[in-house]
Amino acid sequence: MKEIQTDRPKLSRKKLLESLKIFEFVRPYRWQFIFGLVLLFLSSAVFMVFPYSVGLMLDVAQGKPNKYDLSLPQIGLLLVLILAFQGIVSYIRVMLFAQISEKGTADIRKALYHRIICLPIVFFEKTRVGELVSRLTNDVEKIYNTFYFILAEFFRQIILLVGGIVFLAIQTPKLAGIMLLTFPVIVVGAMVFGKRIRKLSSQRQQTLAESNTILDETFQSIQAVKAFGNESFELGRYRKSNDTVVGISMNYASGRALFSVFIITVLFGALFFMIWMGMRMVQSGEVTAGQLISFVTFTAVIGGAIAGLGNFFTELVGAVGASDRILEILGSRTEAEERSQVNRKAGRLSGDIFFENIAFSYPTRVDVPVLKQVSLHIPAGQKVAIVGQSGAGKSTIMQLLLQFHQADGGRILADGVPIQDYELESYRENFGIVPQEVILFGGTIRENILYGKPDASDTEIEAAARKANTWDFISSFPEGLETVVGERGIKLSGGQRQRIAIARAILRNPSILLLDEATSSLDAESERLVQEALENLMEGRTSIIIAHRLATIREVDCIYVLDGGNIVEQGTHTELSAIQQGIYSSLARLQFENGRILQD
Repeated sequence: MKEIQTDRPKLSRKKLLESLKIFEFVRPYRWQFIFGLVLLFLSSAVFMVFPYSVGLMLDVAQGKPNKYDLSLPQIGLLLVLILAFQGIVSYIRVMLFAQISEKGTADIRKALYHRIICLPIVFFEKTRVGELVSRLTNDVEKIYNTFYFILAEFFRQIILLVGGIVFLAIQTPKLAGIMLLTFPVIVVGAMVFGKRIRKLSSQRQQTLAESNTILDETFQSIQAVKAFGNESFELGRYRKSNDTVVGISMNYASGRALFSVFIITVLFGALFFMIWMGMRMVQSGEVTAGQLISFVTFTAVIGGAIAGLGNFFTELVGAVGASDRILEILGSRTEAEERSQVNRKAGRLSGDIFFENIAFSYPTRVDVPVLKQVSLHIPAGQKVAIVGQSGAGKSTIMQLLLQFHQADGGRILADGVPIQDYELESYRENFGIVPQEVILFGGTIRENILYGKPDASDTEIEAAARKANTWDFISSFPEGLETVVGERGIKLSGGQRQRIAIARAILRNPSILLLDEATSSLDAESERLVQEALENLMEGRTSIIIAHRLATIREVDCIYVLDGGNIVEQGTHTELSAIQQGIYSSLARLQFENGRILQD
């Protein structure tokens, strides 16, 4: 899995063509897009009448004949009709582009979010959350602006530029030639400034993503921040990041400002020179005063179009970078795509699990072997515990079983079939997990329990809550199941969160249960209630328990002891405790003796 690229790509032809793939999201609205472009061309073409009419009215006012034989009142009425037509066309065009941009970018967000949550776990181990949030907010917002405003205005300015030059070349070719001499200077200047602006824009985007990451980390760990009294430290970190953003943003603004000054200076200098030349031509009778006024007005329109194109060009470059980053994620392979394509539905497994010579290292730490030729058997319906020191590989066994990662060697069988041969979604439907750190969503208790089975009835929810020893405290809340648990369940105690997680797992009714140190951080009373709930949950299921507190696994069918990535001992609590120099017996003596001392 490749990491997200944060640098903005250079605007090469290849990158530009690749970024056009983002317009696949416009395909469902292509007729609105085409019609909107037609209206855009029509309204821009009609707009060209106004600069011409200014000169025409001046000539008519001075009593000079015109080839259309129009009077001032007739010209005025014609302009009113054109204005009304222009307003109607502009309204329809804006609404069409609004529909395209709103629906198109909504489709991008949904596709991007769907792709992200389907990516392998290793992707999230390599990528910071703030960067992903930036993709879904800042980058998508740039695409939205492109669809809604920038693209339409870019085409509009091109139409005005080309239309104005063509008209002037026909009407006043000599003045038009003088004006066109300024183009090479403007283009070269635009290239120089554009390169600098693109670089600063890329730096700004990167530092903004880093600033968002600080926000995300702080808010997710707010309890730790407050417990250590590090509000000032986090404020300083965020302030420093924001100051960096401001510094780069000001450089970016300075570059854009200098570019605007360059455009304005060149254009106005050329404009005044052309007015001076035009006055001499009026004196000599080469052009009329009305033609000169039309020329000046057209030149101003063309100048505005050139300046607008410069600004829109930098915005389009930013949009190319944003679309490239979005397409990179959309082009990443999901979990299902990285596996061999199988259609074997898992159904409801009995839960007979066998690890055969499993070797594994994490993709982010390939030089550190976590498991070395591990073999273990978990018969269907049995309770098996895995113990060992931190970092021994206990949680890794669960991750491999859930197919969060693929083993480097060996194989894992479920009901006698390699787990990779099962269709992934139906395979994972067999699992329920109760982790040490329960993550609850910020909604209600009902919504969190329903996460195990979204279509469950109220009767099923209550039955699951009773089995999990949660119904008493749920009933004590005024809102009952509708009680809002707060961000990550912050309004509930650790034991309450743990029992809601158990209720969720009971409602799911899994065939294989994974318990990851589910009672290690609870007080004695909460542990008793949670342990009772776990006994109800484990009944009749294959259960794999990771535990540091050995008192909670005395009654399991088999205990595997992991040390240094290997299974070094296995047996029941009684059998392992009898091994005088064994790792398990040493841990047991240490824990139980300390427990008796504390009790005394």
